[in-house]
Amino acid sequence: MNTSLQSLIAAAGLMLAAGAYALTPDQEARIEDLLSRMTQEEKIGQLNQISGDGYSPRMSEAATKGTAGSVLNEVDPTVISRLQHDAVEKSRLGIPLVFARDVIHGFRTIFPIPLGQGATWNPALVEEGSRIAAKEATSTGVRWTFSPMVDIARDARWGRIAEGYGEDPVLTGAMGEAAVRGYQGNDLSSPDALAACVKHFAGYGAAESGRDYNTTWIPDVLLHDVYLPPFKQAADAGAATFMCSFNEINGVPSSGNSYLLRDLLRDSWGWNGLVVSDWGSIREMIPHGFCEDMADAARKAANAGVDVDMESYAYLPNLAKLVEEGKVSQATIDDMVRNMLRLKMELGLFYNPYAPKSDASAFYTPEALEAAQRTVEESTILLKNNGILPLKGSQKIFVTGPMADAPHDQCGTWSFDGEKSHTVTPLAALREKYGDDAVIYMPGLAYSRDLSTDGFAAAVKAAGDADVILYFTGEEAVLSGEAHSRADISLPGAQTAYLEALKAAGKPIVTVVMAGRPLTLPTESRLSDALLCSFHPGTMGGAALARIIAGEVSPGGKLPVSLPRMVGQLPLYYSAKNTGRPANEITLIGDIPLEAGQTSTGCTSFFLDAGVAPLYPFGYGLSYTTFEYGAPELSASEMAADGSITVTCKVTNTGSVAASDVAQLYVRDLVGSLTRPVKELKHFEKFTLAPGESRNVTFTLTADELAFHNAKGERIIEPGKFHLWVDNSSLCEAAPVEFSIR
Repeated sequence: MNTSLQSLIAAAGLMLAAGAYALTPDQEARIEDLLSRMTQEEKIGQLNQISGDGYSPRMSEAATKGTAGSVLNEVDPTVISRLQHDAVEKSRLGIPLVFARDVIHGFRTIFPIPLGQGATWNPALVEEGSRIAAKEATSTGVRWTFSPMVDIARDARWGRIAEGYGEDPVLTGAMGEAAVRGYQGNDLSSPDALAACVKHFAGYGAAESGRDYNTTWIPDVLLHDVYLPPFKQAADAGAATFMCSFNEINGVPSSGNSYLLRDLLRDSWGWNGLVVSDWGSIREMIPHGFCEDMADAARKAANAGVDVDMESYAYLPNLAKLVEEGKVSQATIDDMVRNMLRLKMELGLFYNPYAPKSDASAFYTPEALEAAQRTVEESTILLKNNGILPLKGSQKIFVTGPMADAPHDQCGTWSFDGEKSHTVTPLAALREKYGDDAVIYMPGLAYSRDLSTDGFAAAVKAAGDADVILYFTGEEAVLSGEAHSRADISLPGAQTAYLEALKAAGKPIVTVVMAGRPLTLPTESRLSDALLCSFHPGTMGGAALARIIAGEVSPGGKLPVSLPRMVGQLPLYYSAKNTGRPANEITLIGDIPLEAGQTSTGCTSFFLDAGVAPLYPFGYGLSYTTFEYGAPELSASEMAADGSITVTCKVTNTGSVAASDVAQLYVRDLVGSLTRPVKELKHFEKFTLAPGESRNVTFTLTADELAFHNAKGERIIEPGKFHLWVDNSSLCEAAPVEFSIR
């Protein structure tokens, strides 16, 4: 850290601790003084979070009487200022409010959904986008966001897969850490710093059958090796707050899970921030069958370590009596209040409670729009291309599909504050790029769920006058996100039937899928000459896609999730375990002879109708050039249990255009005291090469990165042999190199 930055932090009254912000002794003393003067009612009020409804009598009373410590879902700067004035000037102790909002992938300038940001494999872009979101949101007075979500999601039926960075803990951890840095900046007391909230702690992405809020059963080994590491990484990055999850985990709802919230998060990891419940999750422990009534729910949540009650209204009427009855200690209440007061102190709200005067120029700045467009370009995944892309020369283009001109839907889930009037759709961008005369447009379908085939015949006829068909398909925004799980993850409505009809026009088809989750696209892949995936790309989606289609930039995305052939393969992920009968002999259902013998299909582990492989694997993505990866070279063939090796791989752009790629280092532990996955991502690096250019990609692999938890819950490093690959997808088709831990 440079000296000038240290001076700035010191001037703000803050100092950096290991991975987190810490208060000065004077600030801690001020908190203790406040705490000593607070009534029990005022203390419990700080633990109550309510949703705003404008400057209403209810909200004004809560601010004045101190019966709410924080407010979510209020973004009107005038209302925020008035409520803050009531809290600071009219309440007995003048404790400011903190205003919160779900700023998930942008505030006004909407970036790709987090799953799309995961597809960039570029943490720097995630950090930049989060910093822009923070600047826009804080200009209204919002100082706390409920993001990032670092839940590992391996079942595309789960709607909230849209909100995370995919199926892998290493990729998710890197992206979550970058988001925390971007939101919070270098100084949490800066007026444009947004407190991050890491969610959902923990295991929410493992909901059975992908149905939201559903039960999760996660063995301890899997919990500690896969689901928890991204949370630990975000905690170490200094995340100010955590949010517990809705789900139960192994029989205990997260809102009452003292193992997660106290034993692990605070005692083992040493994290000292604030924990907030999810919306209503404390009261939901009653239908879970874990709590008898609201008082019981308040008791279990407080004792487990949930500091703030978001919209359950369990704490306000029950905590004081629970203390009187000895069911919750006064020390527990005081610690909960300290955590809320520390957050406000860290945010500088005791010194500067009011947001700067609202200025619309904070939104949609050229820098923000450029960053949003670049993120789409780096997140769009080219899954198939028979040479039709990029488009060459002057062509007549037929633009069609329900997502071609859907400014609201292309922004995706959790884009509450985006304005569709600022969204650049593919149709608008293509018309601007190629001219109105070169673009023929007919939607064919009005929206993604549209079942009507009435427009097909006219569209197919119009497509006959074009040189190429650009078919924009996918999901509306409302089909993914919280409470939007799907049992069938194929294209909704008549979209596949429409593609089949378009094929009859005899023109090359470029299919662009804009969705909030991985979809099953076997028919779309077969019928399309080129297939692009752009997880709901946000404000600048159309502009970026037009540049990609025109060849002004090469698509730079890689899949952060495995793309299934059909829903029956789920959950699906690259780092699965092997079986005693791996799928090395596969006979698919259409190839089985009549009256075949029962064992004639090979008796290995696969689906008769889907095989074993995904349609497209984790880490996969083509570009407009080709890359050649040399064999990895290791600095040594052995390492000690506390050692490391250096891995170097030469990569060459063997094509004719400059483009980016992602070098991915995978490892397999060949034999373990517990069976190990067939492959695990350990490192990755994104880079750009000019045509013919080569470079060495270098990684340092430590023995500690090869540790895992055994059946006793111990994190161990075992000696033995390992395989290692460096490639640009999890396919890793080249032969591995071998090394060992001694």
